[in-house]
Amino acid sequence: MAQNVKIPMQLFSQIIDLLEHLVSAGHDPAIAYDYDNVYFALLKKRQSLELREAYAKIIYADTEDARTEARIRYLQEKRFNDDNF
Repeated sequence: MAQNVKIPMQLFSQIIDLLEHLVSAGHDPAIAYDYDNVYFALLKKRQSLELREAYAKIIYADTEDARTEARIRYLQEKRFNDDNF
């Protein structure tokens, strides 16, 4: 059974930054498969969190204009995420 954990957003971002740094520094080909799986799973999770935040802005918008603008931004972000993953 899979279990989830909670970590602070700052730590989550630091982990992704570290992995991005390792890409530029190069890594052992023996761990490439595991590295790619972890890295892309974290990127996908970050995109999911950003999309959820964009959706929340639609729900909690104060005015109809703000709601429309938030909806447009949400749809743009969703399309960008769909194109990249």
